[in-house]
Amino acid sequence: MTRAGTVTLRRLNLAVAVAIAAAWCTGRAETLGDAWQLALARDKALAAAESDVQGARDAERAARGARWPSLDANATYARLNASPAFDIATPGGATFRSGPLFRADEIAAGSVQLKLPLYAGGQISAGIDAAQRTVAGASAGEDSTRSLLKLDVAEAYVGVLRARRALQAASSSVASLAAHASDVRQMVERELVSKSDLLAAGVALANAQQDQVRATNSVEVAQAIYNRRLGEPLERSPELDGQIPVDMLLKATPVEVLIRRALGSRSEIPAQAARADALVSQARAESGKALPQLALIGGYAHFDNQFLDRQDFSAIGIGFTWNLFDGGQARNRAAALISASRAAENRLDDLRSQIELQVRQAWLDVQEARARSKATGEAVAQAEENLRSSRELYGAGLATNTQVLDAVTLRISAINNRDNASLDESLSLLRLEYAVGAL
Repeated sequence: MTRAGTVTLRRLNLAVAVAIAAAWCTGRAETLGDAWQLALARDKALAAAESDVQGARDAERAARGARWPSLDANATYARLNASPAFDIATPGGATFRSGPLFRADEIAAGSVQLKLPLYAGGQISAGIDAAQRTVAGASAGEDSTRSLLKLDVAEAYVGVLRARRALQAASSSVASLAAHASDVRQMVERELVSKSDLLAAGVALANAQQDQVRATNSVEVAQAIYNRRLGEPLERSPELDGQIPVDMLLKATPVEVLIRRALGSRSEIPAQAARADALVSQARAESGKALPQLALIGGYAHFDNQFLDRQDFSAIGIGFTWNLFDGGQARNRAAALISASRAAENRLDDLRSQIELQVRQAWLDVQEARARSKATGEAVAQAEENLRSSRELYGAGLATNTQVLDAVTLRISAINNRDNASLDESLSLLRLEYAVGAL
């Protein structure tokens, strides 16, 4: 992508961010897609990755520029305390003294030199190849940063939904226990139950209120984390759509197929491979410094003087240099780069193993969450009926206070299990999408 293309993309991202912000101002619920677009437009880590790509492209252009002729110009001016002169003793014993060699005791000189490399020991081609590999690695790194950002935003989005549902469950628990405590108080006043039932109901209510306070704090923390990922004010309380777009086909795909897909799609793999290849090319460039260097040289010079027959000179020729001994610097630098390349290759092998583990773990998490969703599908309705029945029986004197409190606990546990299973299934599918390189 050219510099102009990068600027255009950033302007487009800014326009998308403005459009999303305008939509929020109108009260539209915030979707996960909206959150992704805004995070992609504002995230500093992604902006840094984009700058890395642009810098790598600039470095590639610089490496290609080494093939072109270089043009150097220099000028010199000096003022002497006294202009020198020729003082020549002749064979006859006489002395010949010339006039001042420079007018007004001043020296003025200038030159222009054009140099075209003919052979550089492979340094230029190796440098270009290393720069191209670096561009490829930076581009793949940008893709990896973008995918990881989307996963982080999705996890923060789900985190807000989870915290809010937990708060709803905690508030529901407080409401149920408050109603039960009120019923027990009336029964105690009528001497239908012992005062210990009222005390137990009060303790349960106090504990539920404490859980509600913790859940409220968790919502604030989750919202702050989410807002930070989007570059929004931390205190903002967004209205979320709650729908999480996922690829439902992934959970029915065999894990071996997903692993092969991940190894062919994850951008971290080509990024790491490009780093290893770039180091090999850099090693070749270093080795080239120990080889002969050949260049075509042409130039023009002006030397302001009074003793030569002219002041302007031009020349063309071949320049040859060969550093025969540098204390082993080039050889050792090349060896160091080769060792770094081998280390990068080992990290690449380890990365493939990590990706395979990520895919398998995410796939297993999807299967687990899916099974939990099925198991908790009817549990909430059963817990609601159990609480209703327990309160009626307690009112009729056919059930104990503990049975009612347990029923409230079971109901809240069933609600939390259902909500967590549903959110975990969606989040696990998103993690699986990331793991296979599809996010």
